Order: sequence, then structure tokens, then C-alpha cells
Amino acid sequence: MAVPVTAPDRPARRVSARHFVRLKLRVLGNNFRGQGWRIALFVVGVVTGLWVAAGGFFALAAPGLAGEPRYALMVAAFGGGLLVLGWLLLPLVFFGVDETLDPARFALLPLPRRTLVTGLYAAALVSVPVLAMLIALTGLVVTAGALGGWAAALVSAVGVVAGLLLCVAAARAVTSAFATMLRSRRVRDLAAVLLAVLAALLGPLQIAVLAAVSEADWDQLTGVARVVGWTPFGAPWTAGIDVAEGRAWAAGPKLLITVLTLGALLYWWSRSLESAMVGAASAGPTRGRRGTVGGAVAQLFPRAVGWARRDRFGALVARECRYWWRDARRRANLITIAVVGVFVPVMVNLGGSGFAVDAEQGFSFSGDSSPVLVSFSMIFVGVLAAVTVANQFGFDGSAYAANVVAGVPGRLELRARMTAFAIYVVPMLGIVAIVVATVLRHPGWLGAMAGALLAAYGTGLAINGFVSVLGAYSLPETSNPFAMNTGAGVAKSLLTLLSMVASVIAAVPMVAAAALLGDLWLWLALPVGLAYGLGAALLGAYLAGDVLDRRQPELLAAITPRR
Repeated sequence: MAVPVTAPDRPARRVSARHFVRLKLRVLGNNFRGQGWRIALFVVGVVTGLWVAAGGFFALAAPGLAGEPRYALMVAAFGGGLLVLGWLLLPLVFFGVDETLDPARFALLPLPRRTLVTGLYAAALVSVPVLAMLIALTGLVVTAGALGGWAAALVSAVGVVAGLLLCVAAARAVTSAFATMLRSRRVRDLAAVLLAVLAALLGPLQIAVLAAVSEADWDQLTGVARVVGWTPFGAPWTAGIDVAEGRAWAAGPKLLITVLTLGALLYWWSRSLESAMVGAASAGPTRGRRGTVGGAVAQLFPRAVGWARRDRFGALVARECRYWWRDARRRANLITIAVVGVFVPVMVNLGGSGFAVDAEQGFSFSGDSSPVLVSFSMIFVGVLAAVTVANQFGFDGSAYAANVVAGVPGRLELRARMTAFAIYVVPMLGIVAIVVATVLRHPGWLGAMAGALLAAYGTGLAINGFVSVLGAYSLPETSNPFAMNTGAGVAKSLLTLLSMVASVIAAVPMVAAAALLGDLWLWLALPVGLAYGLGAALLGAYLAGDVLDRRQPELLAAITPRR
């Protein structure tokens, strides 16, 4: 964005939000120029978003069309609360936020803080998720209008717009705050732990909700919905329902709660955004280095790869290990694996009526889990762990040019990257298997769990090796580890889905073996799964490495951020 030039005969134009919106659309158009596959993925993402929005619209409009005010209140309070919670947490754990306009690029421009926040906020509202959510939330307006007439519909429309603004502001404020915190190494470790704990609470919370719904008292749920409606999570969505039920006096305070929360979030975002643009936090004192060449080389190898030979393969493994530990963007993916790897198998095997809480025995399990079901849930965890490297070259960006110039063979490159990533992931997968076996009180299933995990992880690495070479895309150059370009965000979602489906299909023989071999599989699963996964990973590195050798220039061009 260029600084306006003041002409002698006319005053300089003030920068407003519309300039940021136009700049975002222009940057987005430039990213699509000459990239037919990006345009296709973006169109598919728009169609998918509209389809999801249509489903949400009918779900939110159903209570009003059916004439059920009690269900309308619960849908508005609980459904709206989940939307706000999703905009708060999902960008941190899975998808990230749109960073087509990197705030750091405006650091040297003489823009007031209010102008910068307003412009970036307006640009953030121009996105496919916001449009899809607006369409879905129109169902609340229909419900309020059907139950209370045009006055309730008008109040509900105001609440929906305010709630949508609240969701976007919450996502930007939280991700910006975490991005600022994660720039400090010590705070980054603490923030990673806190984020993992916060995300891990989603699994037990969902289990508790499912157990409560199975024996739900609708009168109590209505009371809970009324309480949620007076919090920022439910206030904007239930204002119109209150008018429809004859409590018009409650609409004003609820909208006021929404506006005050929105103002607080924007203020928080402005503070964290300004801090992120000033400069990097101090990384602390630098350790003394030994004067010999051998000592300098040894310091480049983390302790986890001290076994590696001091050759080209060992150097690549050491570099990747250091990047996975220090790069905030990669570290966020490791957190996702650790969190999802624990609560997904627990939800699958302990969810529903099989989960109970007893005053004397505490948590108990009375479900019908089996080695087949456990193996299938573990396959999903292994596949999710491997899909993290679906855009592994995108993390490097233009720095990958060093490998291109050095002529690193593709097979060697992929084997080194797989090895470095496995150093962190395989121990986490082992911990997941032990925890789930302990929770299920079936230690004899540990081999079947570990075998399914390793097989799915190995096949996932093989498939994502091809995906990372053929479908790589650039990531924004920013300190925010949760940032995504608009086009890249759609590409990430679709490529992730494609690679996960293919990896699950490749790992299905492990589930089939668990179903056919019975107890014998409990002894064979671990060695077979280890051999299956290792063989698949090596074969994938061998075949995808040849593709990488032929596509190095195209890959470098695809992952280099466009300015």
C-alpha cells in the first residue's frame, strides 16, 4: 500500500477502510492470476461454504417455522454460543485466520492505530466464511419473525450483524494475541501448554454434553439457555427471541452487552497488533559457542538427533528438527496432533451412553468398544498426524531455494523430512496409545492401537509426500503462526480432506485384519503395523522424490510468497 502523495493544489486523501478492502481484493486477484488450480479450489470452497450455509439456515429457521419458541431459544443460545466458541478456538487449532493483508507490512506507514485496526477489520469481513455465516444466521431472523412479527425480526437482524462482528473480532484478537506471545521462546512454551489444555477440554466437554442430552430435562435446558443468553456467547442471538416471547425489555441490555464485548475485543486486538508490529521480543542471552569447527557443527545438531551422521542427510534432519521446535507455525501443528490424538479416540470409544460418572467409582465406561473400533479411531489419529506435512515445503517459503541451489536429491530430502517429523510425532503416538489403553482398561489392546497408529502414520507420510510436492502453496510471511492467505486457506482445507481420505483408504487393511484375525491380531498388530507403515513411508519417499527432482523450480515458485 503506497503512502498518499500530497499534491500542491489539492489536499491528501485520508486512508479509510474501503482502501484496505480494495487492497485485499487486488492482492487476492493477483494471487489467482495465472493459477487456474487456485481459482478452481476457491470456487469449490465457495460452493461448499454456500451449501453449509444453506444447511445452517434451515436448522436455525426450523424452530420458528414449526412454532416452537422453547426450541428457538435453545437453538439460538446454544447454537450461537458454539459459533462464537468456534471462532475463538478453531483458528488456533485447525484453520487459522485470513492474513491476505499482513499487518507487519503497514508498520512503517504513518497510519493511526484506529485507521489500521478499522481497515484490517473491514478487510477481514470480506471472506467466504463470513458470507456463509451471515447466510446461515439469517435463519434466526426468520425464526424471530415467524414467532414475533417484524419487530422481533428487526431486533434479531441487528443482533445477528452484531454477533457476526463479534465473532470476527474475537478470532482476530485471540490469534493476534497468541502470535505476539509466541514470539518469545519462554512465553511460547507456556502458551503452547495452555492452548493444548484449553483445546483438550473440548473433548471431555462434548462427552459430558452428550451424556447430559441423553437424559435431558428440557425445563432445565431452557433455564441454562436463558443464562447463556445473558453472556456474550448468546446475547446477540437471543435478543430477537426475547422480543418474540414478550420480553422486549431484555433486547436492549443484550445488544449493549454485545457492543461492549465487541469494543473490548477490538481494543485488545489493537494493543496486541501494535505490539506485533513494533519488533520481536528479546530471545534472551546468547549461549557461548565453542571455538572449534567441530564444536560449532555439533551445536547445530539438537540432542534428539545426536545419533545422526555428520553428512548431508544428518544435516537435513537436524535442520528440520530445529525448525519443528522453534517455528511457531510448525509448533502449533504439533500441539494439534497432541490434543486431537488424545480426545478423538476417547470421544469415539467413550462417547454417548457408554460414558458415565459414578459417585463412588468416578468415571466409568460401559460401552461396547472393540479392537476393530479402537483400530479405526487410531487410524484417524495417525492420518491426522501425517497430514501436517501436506504443505511441508510451504513452511520454508523462499528459503527452499538453498536446497534447490545445493542440488539436494528429492529422495534424500523427503526421507530427512519424514525422519525429523517422526522424531517428535512417534513418541506422541505412543503416549496416545498408552493413554487410550489405560482409559479403556484394556492394556491387551495396546499392540493393536500402536500398530494401527504406525500403519496409518506411515501411509499418511507417503501420500502427503506427493501432496506436498504437487499441491504446495505459499504461506504469508508474518509472525502470526495462525495466518493463512484467502486462496491458500481454501486450498489447505481441500488438500487436507483429499490426503486424509486417501490415507484412510490405504490404512483400511489394518482394520480388516483386526476384524478377521480376532485375538491373534493383538499379537501381530504391532510388528505388522510397524513394517506396513515404514515400508509405505520409504516407498512414498522413493517415488515422490523422483517427482520432486523434476518439479523443484515449479515447487519453489509455488511456495514463494507474492508481494
